[in-house]
Amino acid sequence: MKTAARICILSDGGYDAVMAEWWQLALLLATGLVAGFVDSIAGGGGLITLPVLLNLGIDPRLALGTNKLQATFGSGSATAHYARAGAVNLSECRRGCIFAFVGAAAGALLVQQLDPDLLKHLIPILLIIVVVYLWCRPQLGETDLHPRMTRQRFDFLFGLGIGFYDGFMGPGTGTFFTMALMLGLGLNLTKATATTKVLNFATNVAALLVFLLFGKIWFLAGIVMGAGQWLGARAGSKMVLRHGTKFIRPIFLSVVMLIALRMIYTNWFQGNFPHG
Repeated sequence: MKTAARICILSDGGYDAVMAEWWQLALLLATGLVAGFVDSIAGGGGLITLPVLLNLGIDPRLALGTNKLQATFGSGSATAHYARAGAVNLSECRRGCIFAFVGAAAGALLVQQLDPDLLKHLIPILLIIVVVYLWCRPQLGETDLHPRMTRQRFDFLFGLGIGFYDGFMGPGTGTFFTMALMLGLGLNLTKATATTKVLNFATNVAALLVFLLFGKIWFLAGIVMGAGQWLGARAGSKMVLRHGTKFIRPIFLSVVMLIALRMIYTNWFQGNFPHG
């Protein structure tokens, strides 16, 4: 006899029973572990976790909400580790987190009503441009540079803008935050990576609250994946702090290119990749 864990999740109009085999829970834990490690270094963890959730046959909106729950564990773990190590000053990120939170909440609310087809086709092109730009400028991110704008302007423009994108769609958010921090504030890649996780934690929490409001979270799967995310993100952030830019750069470029290629394949050839 197969053993299954039975839970209840909020749904439109009440509670639905969702079955999860124990092997599925093991798969979710391992997926969260790998995604947390990768995401804490270069972002893109959602491109690992979301397909796994969808392949379990759950509703795409439920998968998106669950994905935000587990991602919050990972970004929270990385944020805590980077902050304790002194790689990021949380007080300096406070205003940016507020704008990112507001933007993500607005994006998550809007996406309940709209289909972001245009962004699905545009974002992978932008990601490839990021890869080419970084490839052509190998020194970018090695050291701190003179900022091109004030912190206040950066927090408003990029916190609000990229936060909105994360709530509205999601893939590539970490990449855009990291690039904006290097080009706008002149941070080196290690500091930009650490600061990105703080801002990403704010956007994850905001979007998570919206999905919670609409009852689109599978809590058991999200918590199991979240446990893996917490451990993976802790390990990944340790690697970043230990090895620095030379370690981050090749992983960052590889992950961003894989995100772009996957989005091109699913959006242009399959047309069924969900946002978030």
